[in-house]
Amino acid sequence: MVQEPQRHISRLTKDTMALVLAGGRGSRLFELTDWRAKPALYFGGKYRIIDFPLSNCINSGIRRVGVLTQYKSHSLVRHLNRGWSHFKRELGEGVEVLPASQRYSDSWYQGTADAIYQNLDIIRAEKPKYVMVLSGDHIYKMDYGMMLADHVEKGAKMTVSCLEVPIEEAAKAYGVMGVDESSRVVNFIEKPEHPDPIPGNPELCLASMGNYIFDTDFLFDCLINDAHDPKSSHDFGHDIIPKIIQEHHVNAFAFRDPRTGGRAYWRDVGTLDSFWMANMELINTVPPLNIYDRDWPLWTYQEQLPPCKFVFEDHDRKGMALESMVSGGCIISGAEVRKSVLFSNVVIRSYTYVDASVILPDVTIGMNCKINKAIIDRGCQVPDGMTIGVDHEQDRANGFRVTANGVTLVTRGMLGQEEGFA
Repeated sequence: MVQEPQRHISRLTKDTMALVLAGGRGSRLFELTDWRAKPALYFGGKYRIIDFPLSNCINSGIRRVGVLTQYKSHSLVRHLNRGWSHFKRELGEGVEVLPASQRYSDSWYQGTADAIYQNLDIIRAEKPKYVMVLSGDHIYKMDYGMMLADHVEKGAKMTVSCLEVPIEEAAKAYGVMGVDESSRVVNFIEKPEHPDPIPGNPELCLASMGNYIFDTDFLFDCLINDAHDPKSSHDFGHDIIPKIIQEHHVNAFAFRDPRTGGRAYWRDVGTLDSFWMANMELINTVPPLNIYDRDWPLWTYQEQLPPCKFVFEDHDRKGMALESMVSGGCIISGAEVRKSVLFSNVVIRSYTYVDASVILPDVTIGMNCKINKAIIDRGCQVPDGMTIGVDHEQDRANGFRVTANGVTLVTRGMLGQEEGFA
């Protein structure tokens, strides 16, 4: 009897196909996404953002996955081929890249709904009972099986995953679901000034996470009708959901921490400040996101690298890192690193001090540098003696980008070096 709910959920996940929307540009990340799509951006020392929804799928038992790509997708496709191509198609599983290929029109993907519409033939060939549409650019761990079970139990045609957030936080920031006492959606408003509260709790509202479950036949009907509407922008949030909530059962699923029942971890790292902060959270003694959880492994691709190394222990220079995450292939050579995240193959030379910074792969930082509260993009060669993040006026004079919260972004182009590293 104990195993029956798990067997029920495993049958549901087996009958589900997930489609991950990974074509976003991430314009609020500025030069950090000049050469890569936002889902391909590095995160957490060794991962890329796309690894989080994909790991959620695999850990939830959903093993038929399509990744819809569009904007500057080369590094994303390369990562998927290297790290996510080991599944067995003969067993009905696999992570498949679905680029915009104009199968149903002469246009590229015009919106989130249009992206799914242009892949209807592929969905039909898989014959899933349920289709899960996922955003490919958020950081979180979620068992999608629980959401599927709720979708079926409520008899819904569509289910939207939501976060319970304070009213003041949601105002003008999220798409907000208005629901009745049974969690049925009665209205949906993008970035409202006055969000509808949860029934019985006037301080919280339900903010959409951009993840949806559909009964497959119902999804087809919605997408075909939307495709023939000349006034539609072909977007789930702007067009599909507002049209269907009056006549069909759309369910809101509140995503909560399974251990505490409170608000679950979820981060939109769509700005430089939020990207920096989410990485910084990982080096806390007890971080809000546990990436060391053996029960929910995070899958990725990483080349085979030697262990990180710390060299020199002289009286005036010591190779060390404190309250930091340091990945494979890194060499801290007589430098001091504090409260920072170092991705693979980072080299930091003697007498340099790095604090509160996110250093992406293949960066070399020269001698006698001082770096504070910075994001250094992949492949940068920081010259000897450079100071970053200490004097923001000097940063701007050097061509670096400084955010409102004082995070300094440095890319190869800003250093006058060859661009294109993604």
